[in-house]
Amino acid sequence: MWDTYGVMVYQEDVMKVAYEFAGLDLDDADVLRRGMSGKKTSPGTMEKIEETFRKNCRERGYSASLTNEVWEQISSFAGYAFPKGHSASYAVESYQSLYLKKYFPLEFMVAAINNGGGFYDLQTYIQEIRRCGGRIHAPCINKSDHPNTIYGKDVYLGFGYIRELEIKTIQQILENRQFFGPFTSLDDFIDRIYISIEQLSLLLKINAFRFTGIDKHELLWKAYFKLNKAKSKNSQALLFKPQHRDFELPEFEFSKLVEAYDQMELLGFPLCSQFELLEDSITSNLTANDLKDHIGKEVIIYGNLVNSRKTGTSNGRYMYFGTFYDIKGGIFDVVIFPQAAEKYPLRSRGIYKCFGKVMYDLGYVSLEVKWVSRQSTKTDPRLVGTDFKVKLPS
Repeated sequence: MWDTYGVMVYQEDVMKVAYEFAGLDLDDADVLRRGMSGKKTSPGTMEKIEETFRKNCRERGYSASLTNEVWEQISSFAGYAFPKGHSASYAVESYQSLYLKKYFPLEFMVAAINNGGGFYDLQTYIQEIRRCGGRIHAPCINKSDHPNTIYGKDVYLGFGYIRELEIKTIQQILENRQFFGPFTSLDDFIDRIYISIEQLSLLLKINAFRFTGIDKHELLWKAYFKLNKAKSKNSQALLFKPQHRDFELPEFEFSKLVEAYDQMELLGFPLCSQFELLEDSITSNLTANDLKDHIGKEVIIYGNLVNSRKTGTSNGRYMYFGTFYDIKGGIFDVVIFPQAAEKYPLRSRGIYKCFGKVMYDLGYVSLEVKWVSRQSTKTDPRLVGTDFKVKLPS
């Protein structure tokens, strides 16, 4: 195994060890490889091969300890080994992905989430797009497609992310826009698209008509007045556009909080920073980049939980490993040992206030947490009657 410096890396290496070291013939060596990689073998086959393996080792004068060590290495390795051909193909794909991630980060991330994402949730990929200089936009009637689309550094979320928006509605919008061009106004949209007020409300609540420059709440009121509920689904296109009535409505005041809650309802997450939605002001502006200047000291840092892993210890207790985004989008890792983990578990997503000691180990900075406190977010103002104001016309 000159190419792996004597280390078993591929499944073929198992065969080489069985053949060269223990003298098994190639048929038995291949059965050994297949059996240890999880493929089904006939009853008793693996036991017979192990017996032959040990018998040949004795005949070759190997000590029992050496034989046991080699067999254990084979047993522990072969269960997760790949054939050399598979390893090579995965390596090529990995290098290609790394190249794209390095030199085309925004396009790569958009393609990744359009392909269903991966280990992390959509919010994490969106945060990574922001870290790479991209700008995330809510779905737009004239810019969005069913999947996500990218124009330079601007990424528009796809219509497919809007909860309860029907496929037939999306198809109708995209086909009409392709044949007749962008929509110019809400009236133009209503004239060209057969749509129920319920489906149109979803698009208005996500602010998909923001190109008009009109507040979405005003557009929603107008939609209820304008939409012809009796419009026939199979009616032919109108030769002349109907005359639309306009209505004088109160002036609505934009609320970031209302916008965030509409996005959470329809997309599952807000497009603003979740730190902007905290009920209480943060008491520390420390970031991940600052931690290296506080090694050995106790600090407080706020973080938005990306992922956590609960793992058992040798004495039957458990601990947590967690990864967070700070207020500026930097990443930091924490470890919560059993004594603190029992009192302060990382059970759900959200923003945590973390107190602990900054540690430096193996060239990496992390936080050994002593306690964490999950922070509360502001309540939807429409439920409490505050922060959402309407200015009546003078």
